[in-house]
Amino acid sequence: MTPLRTASRTLTRALVLVAAMLVGVAPALPAHAEPSISEIEAEIAKTWEKLEPLVEDYNKVHSDLVKLQKKAAGLETKLQPLRLTVEVTRTRVGVIAAEYYKGGRNAEVNALLSSGSPKQFADQLMMLQQIAHGKQEQISATSEAKAKYDGEKATLDKAIADTKLKDADLAAKKKVIEGEMSRLQKLRTQAYGTGGSGGSLKIGAACPAQMGSGKGQTAAAWACKQISKPYVWGAAGPSSFDCSGLTQWAYAKAGVSLTHYTKDQWGETTKVSTPAVGDLVFFYGDLHHVGMYVGTVNGRRVMVHAPHTGDVVRMQYIDVMPVAGYRRAY
Repeated sequence: MTPLRTASRTLTRALVLVAAMLVGVAPALPAHAEPSISEIEAEIAKTWEKLEPLVEDYNKVHSDLVKLQKKAAGLETKLQPLRLTVEVTRTRVGVIAAEYYKGGRNAEVNALLSSGSPKQFADQLMMLQQIAHGKQEQISATSEAKAKYDGEKATLDKAIADTKLKDADLAAKKKVIEGEMSRLQKLRTQAYGTGGSGGSLKIGAACPAQMGSGKGQTAAAWACKQISKPYVWGAAGPSSFDCSGLTQWAYAKAGVSLTHYTKDQWGETTKVSTPAVGDLVFFYGDLHHVGMYVGTVNGRRVMVHAPHTGDVVRMQYIDVMPVAGYRRAY
């Protein structure tokens, strides 16, 4: 039995194992036929298609956690002066009340005797009551605002705690998938040598394939500079990337902010029917993969993207995966 046949059979068994463990069983290659390199690539792509949504789920949860923590920090900043205002105002009202009541009737008589007339006395009492009332209203308004923010912060704290649990759970699954995909990559290398990932899918062309100007061109140029850097789940540069991490990082270089999550990036961008260099291209019905359009080669549209664990950032023909749509980020 040839080394290629042995390695490819081992690869098939590994693919079935990881798919069964995490997302269901992937169909094995026919046992009677020795698979070609492109068939091996197709089998790995099929398995990753089932695994990558979990990667983007992790990105979503992690992005949500960061946003919640920033919001909680903002609320805490608002709460600090409110707490101080309530404390100081209550102290002032306490002093007024103590001064007014500690003398009882004697204080009223002394005020009357020292005032020029009963009218002056009445005016002084009225003013004192108004001051006390105003302070009490101030306490009330400040306390209500504080209570509102306290309630929001309590809700946020619970959401943060829940999201941290999800984040930890997905991080554990991430380790399992990364380990399996790393092993599959080694099997693939054994099957057809050390020529690198992609086999016949490699594109020998300049990146970007077409030149242009503006933010899209800037983002595309930065994305192309990352070619050959490794795919790492949840990474957003500068030394490694996953698919949405690459597009987020490249567009940040062009001054455009995107969330590290494919579905959010879809919502943060505008639909276009004909892509220009730098436009994002999304794949599959659930939008779990994204790349960046960089032009055409041999009449076919080409993107630069971070494919999957065990692979590297590279150019690839767009039509190798089902396109969900093109979006513009600027």
